[in-house]
Amino acid sequence: MNHTNIYQLRRGRRLQWEPVQGCHVILYPEGMVKLSASAGAILEQVDGQQNVSDIIHTLCQHYPQAEPSELVRDVEVFLAEAYDNGWLHLREEKHHVR
Repeated sequence: MNHTNIYQLRRGRRLQWEPVQGCHVILYPEGMVKLSASAGAILEQVDGQQNVSDIIHTLCQHYPQAEPSELVRDVEVFLAEAYDNGWLHLREEKHHVR
């Protein structure tokens, strides 16, 4: 996965906390998808501004107890699945140095 990629939710998809479900969900015209805690944490960072590297860096700061290599893998796997499921689209590639 290219860590300079910037993702955002596709039009018609919305992330929200669902208190009744006790988790984040993606709402879209065809229904709703319940997310795991880690998927919700990742998707909260997907804002159309941060690239994949930024998201990983932010999550490493929020979860210092997490093994960095596992966090990188989790972010890459989830973003790829979310993209493949049509929840996200690639906004642009943005190259900048951290």
